[in-house]
Amino acid sequence: MKSTDTSGTGEWSHAAFDAESSGYDPDDSGDAADISVAGRDGGGAPGRRGGWTADPTTGELQLQDRSALRRIAGLSTELTDITEVEYRQLRLERVVLVGVWTEGSAASADASMAELARLAETAGSEVLEALIQRRDRPDPATYIGSGKAEELRAVVLSTGADTVICDGELTPAQLTALEKVVKVKVVDRTALILDIFAQHATSREGKAQVALAQMEYMLPRLRGWGESMSRQAGGRAGSNGGVGLRGPGETKIETDRRRIRERMAKLRREIREMKTARDTKRARRTSSGVPAVAIVGYTNAGKSSLMNALTGSGVLVQDALFATLDPTTRRAQLEDGREVVFTDTVGFVRHLPTQLVEAFRSTLEEVTGADLLLHVVDGSDALPVEQIKAVREVVTDVVRESGLPAPPELLVVNKIDEIDPVELTRLRGLLPGAEFVSVHKDLGIDRLRTRLGEVLGGLDMEVSVLLPYSRGDLLARIHADGRISQSEHTEHGTRVQARVPRALAAALSDYAHAGAAGT
Repeated sequence: MKSTDTSGTGEWSHAAFDAESSGYDPDDSGDAADISVAGRDGGGAPGRRGGWTADPTTGELQLQDRSALRRIAGLSTELTDITEVEYRQLRLERVVLVGVWTEGSAASADASMAELARLAETAGSEVLEALIQRRDRPDPATYIGSGKAEELRAVVLSTGADTVICDGELTPAQLTALEKVVKVKVVDRTALILDIFAQHATSREGKAQVALAQMEYMLPRLRGWGESMSRQAGGRAGSNGGVGLRGPGETKIETDRRRIRERMAKLRREIREMKTARDTKRARRTSSGVPAVAIVGYTNAGKSSLMNALTGSGVLVQDALFATLDPTTRRAQLEDGREVVFTDTVGFVRHLPTQLVEAFRSTLEEVTGADLLLHVVDGSDALPVEQIKAVREVVTDVVRESGLPAPPELLVVNKIDEIDPVELTRLRGLLPGAEFVSVHKDLGIDRLRTRLGEVLGGLDMEVSVLLPYSRGDLLARIHADGRISQSEHTEHGTRVQARVPRALAAALSDYAHAGAAGT
């Protein structure tokens, strides 16, 4: 993509960013049009149109709604004398990417910039150029230093860019100082991800979580000293002040901060109330005794596609970062007849903003109540091990705060049809316990189903209970979800020795019997 100076002199090299070389095609719909998402009736069932069902699924309707007002670059017919504001409304936002390489290898720095480009494309921007600078640490004043900021200004003028996006979280002072030099809008990585979340949030809880994260980010970055701000005029009367016009300072900013804090407090209350409802639903699923599997992984690794393949559901599938935000739960049946509840969770990314982690805490808690974590990895990524590390960091933090033991993890490497054979062999040696699949090509899905049955079966517990005849519901659940080894009807009830899921074992604990059936 670009050559970067590794001599430590602080120089950077820049070239027009090539989205194709980064492996990202914004017009590629990915797996969305190729996966069978309604039932498991095969591709030749009547009423199917190129992989789509005659009756659109929820995911297809969401994807259609998301693309309904999509802008198309290069088709505007603006006049030469059109004003700048009107001109911007007719085309995609044109951006220049800027990164500071402080540690790691050159491949890691390039991968980080490629990911930033995909984030910008997902947010609705057109990437013109990407620049990266090698330095020990970001400049505390302008992030890239005053000299490089002037060079960036020249690049902005030559490309006609509207926005500069920085690959890092900038302080309020850095944002202000850099904007003064480049004279266009400056956005950091955190604001970019928050913008994508705001576009893709659909549920009431998701919108509230995104709004809370945006306000937490915005609060320390409020600024201004313009006409709407009240300024102290001193003791001199006239146009600058006088009796009745002496202000107490930046009243407008103080008012805005107070209103934001009040709004944040209200959103936190609403999220806590919605969390109670979510906890109730989770407790109901847990008490049912059906094993719960949480699908976690890096964004755009194929979690929703895998869920469609395992459950036959029609959740939204799109080749874009953070396409799915709201957790979705579906029930499915494995090859051995065992029923399982799958929950698709929000995707992760390197340096996920702390505001999002805090705001989506109730959603991420789905992983703490799961019997198994299905960790999906994008095998075609340049650094899949870094993806695994980023996901495990967030999951570990959530599990640690819950105080519960971490669920077991099953790695699933997706998109093996896009991996070089040599790299695939290396990954198999590096991740010996992982399953390798391709949802797009329907490779390895049956083996994954069998492996899921084996793993969940290994999590079952041996129980010996004496159930009164009035609890026929529990006996029915043992027959449905467990494996009975011995059973005997007595005058006091039914003695059963069986292997059942942990959740069902907890429900049977009140009827534990020391002896096995027949003793």
